[in-house]
Order: sequence, then C-alpha cells, then structure tokens
Amino acid sequence: MLWVAAEAAVTFGAVVLLLVVHQLWWSNRQAGQGAERQVQALERRWEGEAPGTDPAPAPEETGQEPAAGPGPGPADGTRPESGPALPRRDQAYAVLRIPSLGVVAPVAEGVAKRGVLDKGYVGHYPRTAQPGRPGNFAVAGHRNTHGEPFRRIDRLRPGDTVEIETRDAVHVYAVDKVLTKTLPGDTGVIGSVPRSAVHPAAGYGAAGHYLTMTTCTPEFSSKYRLVVWGRLASTRPR
Repeated sequence: MLWVAAEAAVTFGAVVLLLVVHQLWWSNRQAGQGAERQVQALERRWEGEAPGTDPAPAPEETGQEPAAGPGPGPADGTRPESGPALPRRDQAYAVLRIPSLGVVAPVAEGVAKRGVLDKGYVGHYPRTAQPGRPGNFAVAGHRNTHGEPFRRIDRLRPGDTVEIETRDAVHVYAVDKVLTKTLPGDTGVIGSVPRSAVHPAAGYGAAGHYLTMTTCTPEFSSKYRLVVWGRLASTRPR
C-alpha cells in the first residue's frame, strides 16, 4: 500500500512539473515566436502599402470575443475619436517598443486573452484613444507566461521611452508616473484623463496625450494591477 501511494505521489509530482514547464517555458516560447512573426508581417505589409490606406487584416487574426484582460476592465465610456477606420477586434495594427527593456511586441485591438494577450500581444483597450491622438492610449499585457511582454515594466522610470509604431508614424511617449498597485476594477487609470479611482492622488488632472500600460502584480498573481503612465513626447513620420 505504501508503495502504491509513493508511485501516485511521484506521478502527481511529474504531472505538476510538466504543467509548470508548459506555462513558464513552452507558452512563452510559442507566444514569443508568434508575436515576433506578427511584428515582421506588419512591417512587411507597411512597406508595401501607400500611406493613409485602410489597414488590412493581420495574418494571425482570430476573431475571438473579448475576455477579461490582465488590467482593469472597459474604459470610462469615452467614444473613439473620428479619423481613419479603427482596427477590427483582435487585429494587430501597431508595434510597441520599449528600448530600455528590449521589448518589441505587436499591438492588437481588444484585450481578449485567447485572441490577443495569450498570443504574446499587447492589447489596446477599446474606446480609449489611438496612438498619438488626444486622450489616453491604454494597453494591457501579460507579465508572466504567454510571451510576457510586460514582465519588466516595473523597472521603468520617469524619462524612459515607449515607442508606438503604426503604418504612418512613430509616436514616442516618455514615462511619467508609476502606480505600483491598484485594484483590478480601477477603471479610472485608463480614462481619457487617467486618474486612479482607488488612489485619487495618482494620475492627472488635465487633458493631454497619454499612454497607460497595465499588467498584473505581484508576479505570478492577478490580485492587483501595476500601472505605468507616459506622455506623448514626439511624433515622426515612419
């Protein structure tokens, strides 16, 4: 009987180990490679398009419905600005770069886990501003597993830059503030004028051109959210 129990314990331990390896290594490898291919596909497509044309579907779009992402939920009801056609749900349409962290990741519309975040993409919160536009360009990304593009954003400091490359331009945001911990439902942080509803002293009080990046904290937990804010510093033609 003791031998049977020992075998069962060993088998259980092996299964748990395989699950951990899958989550921490294999999911990262798959998502990371897929995200890299998507960035390359976007850049190739941009090279072959005339400026101002409507974006075409990305090769890896899935059409999945939105699900809860790693950051706060929907925006504060602000309506998308007028201008070029908005990207379709789950469509990759921009590239986010954080030079100081070596991060390069595609940005897709929406924060669906299966269709966006679990593919190693950064997800754009619907109804928040588009890159370079007035308001708040708010995005979410995984901190652990599935490519983890936001693994190290806690290391960002004021003055560090985040680049958002689109078909027509590169928008450079300078990191301005960091909110190290807030609740998942703190939707104020992705408002058009971002300000925490949980920590009212954190955020801004006037309209501008903002960037908000959200992810889970602490690591390997989804209990709280880490928020990094930036302001638009420059825009240059691509």
